[in-house]
Amino acid sequence: MRLSTERPQPARLSIVVPVYFNALNLPDTVPQLLALRDQLDGMTLELVFVDDGSGDESLPMLLDWRARYPEVISVVALSRNFGAMSAVLAGLHEATGDCVGVIAADLQDPPELLVQMADHWKHGHQTVLAVRADREESWSQRLAASVYYRLIRRFAIKEYPPGGFDLVLIDRAVVREIVQTGEKNTNLMSLIFWMGFSPVMIPYVRRARTKGVSRWTFAKKVKLFVDSFVAFSYAPVRAASAIGAIVALVSFAYGVEVIVSRLRDGAPVPGFATLAVAVAFSLGLQMLTLGILGEYLWRVLDETRRRPQFVVAERFPATADSSKESIQALD
Repeated sequence: MRLSTERPQPARLSIVVPVYFNALNLPDTVPQLLALRDQLDGMTLELVFVDDGSGDESLPMLLDWRARYPEVISVVALSRNFGAMSAVLAGLHEATGDCVGVIAADLQDPPELLVQMADHWKHGHQTVLAVRADREESWSQRLAASVYYRLIRRFAIKEYPPGGFDLVLIDRAVVREIVQTGEKNTNLMSLIFWMGFSPVMIPYVRRARTKGVSRWTFAKKVKLFVDSFVAFSYAPVRAASAIGAIVALVSFAYGVEVIVSRLRDGAPVPGFATLAVAVAFSLGLQMLTLGILGEYLWRVLDETRRRPQFVVAERFPATADSSKESIQALD
C-alpha cells in the first residue's frame, strides 16, 4: 500500500533518537545527524532526542546542542526510565515531520542511510527498513540474534527480515496508525512490519559499538523476546496445550498398562519413585502452562489499566516552523 507519490515541498524529515546513558556517544552522534541537512535534497530536518531517564550527562549535553541549533533540535525528557520502546513512542508523539526516522544514539546504525531511505519515501514508499545483513559483533551475539529472528519468522511473523532491523523511516500515516494503536508491552519494530505498507528493505552491516557500554541488559532482552511472541503469536499457548494433551494421553496409556499388568500377570504396581517422578513432571508442566497463560493475562490487565506508556517531565521543542501537523493533534 502506498500514498500518492506527490510529496509536500519542502518536506520535513524528523529523526527520533532515544537516549539512555549515551553521554560518550552524543559528541559524535549529534554532528553526524546534523550533517544530514546538507544531503537531504528538498527536505528540512528535525532531530527529536528523547532522554529516557539517563543518569549521566546526556540531558545537559542535549540541551546544550539545542541551544546551539534551536531551529533543528527538540529534546524530550521523560520522568524516569521507561524503556527503549516507550522512548521511541514518545518521540513519535513529538515528531512533526512528513516522515519520521528512528535511529539509536550509539551509531551502530549508519546515519547516512537515512538519506537513501528518505529518497525511497519521496518515491511514494510509506515504510523503509534498514535490515541487517551482518553484524560486527561477537559470535555469541550473532548466534543469539540469529536464533531470535528465526523463532520470530517461524512462530510469529512469517516474512520478518532474517537479520532484523532497528533503523526505520515511516510515513506520517504509519506514525498515525502506531500512535492510535496504543499497544503496550510490544516490539515497535515488529509492529511496524506487521502493519504492512509494502516495506522497502535496504541491507547494511551493523557496526560494532566503539564508545560507552550498552544498557541493553539480559533482562531487557528477555522481556523483548517474550513481548515479541506474546504480542504477535499464539504459539506459546498452543504449544502448552499440545504438550498437555500429549502428557495426558501418555499418562492414560501408562495407567491402562499398569491395570492390565496387574490383572493379567499379578505384577505389583510401581512404587513410590515412579509415582513421585510422574507427579513432579505433571506439576512442573502445569506450572509452565500457568506461567505462559500468566504472560498473556497480565498484559490484558496492563492494557485495561490505561496507564500511560511514558510520562514526559519536560519538553524543549525546536523553534522552527510549528505549523506542521503534530502527532498530538491526532489524539
